[in-house]
Amino acid sequence: MAWVGLLRHGQSTGNVAREEAESDGREVIDIAERDADVPLTPLGEEQAEAAGEWLARSPVDLVVASPYRRAAETARIALAAARQQGAPVPREPVIDERLRDRELGVLDLLTTRGVRERWPDELRRKQRLGKFYYRPPGGESWADVVLRVRPLLRELHADAAGKRVLFVAHEMTVFTLRYLLEGVPEPELLRAASRTEVANGSITGWSAEPDGRYRLTEEQETVHLHATATEPTEDDDAAASLT
Repeated sequence: MAWVGLLRHGQSTGNVAREEAESDGREVIDIAERDADVPLTPLGEEQAEAAGEWLARSPVDLVVASPYRRAAETARIALAAARQQGAPVPREPVIDERLRDRELGVLDLLTTRGVRERWPDELRRKQRLGKFYYRPPGGESWADVVLRVRPLLRELHADAAGKRVLFVAHEMTVFTLRYLLEGVPEPELLRAASRTEVANGSITGWSAEPDGRYRLTEEQETVHLHATATEPTEDDDAAASLT
């Protein structure tokens, strides 16, 4: 692939509910839907439209999205906005379940306080194993996410050679792609994650180098949000920040 990008989904109702629960010191996040069905907020829809402005200036050949509603909606809104400006972009995203957000198992819907109060042994196990390899019961580790995204990249290297490909997915996916495309080692990756804010609706991109590796060229870019007077938000996804 000539270029690979990641558009993080727009702000979701789950992002807002999580921030409120953490701020209020609650143990449980109040979300009625399952994680896959959490929708965008009105602001999230605006952020997706602003991403369409970016796509209109930098068209891509293929868009592959997470099946989770917040990501799939972001992809469709962004593509529609780009097409309205005459951009040669795909009509619909390709949906691939390998781009879904990381699964948290028994820690799902728990805040940082909730994990500490209800699963202290798991917190100690995570501290011993490290964030990259820790797998909550019934859930996934960062390494598990890498293992399902790696074959997707291999398929695209063959099927989309020389093309510009945009993923529309989750905060976690940014760090997964840094690990796979740049070869960032685990310790450096976790340091980068601890200091990196991946805004809703932001674009991260990598360009192919002659040696077959990829170079980071767009780093959580939000210029298109500011250009359209759209408020950027840095609401964490639980899968990337909680564990």
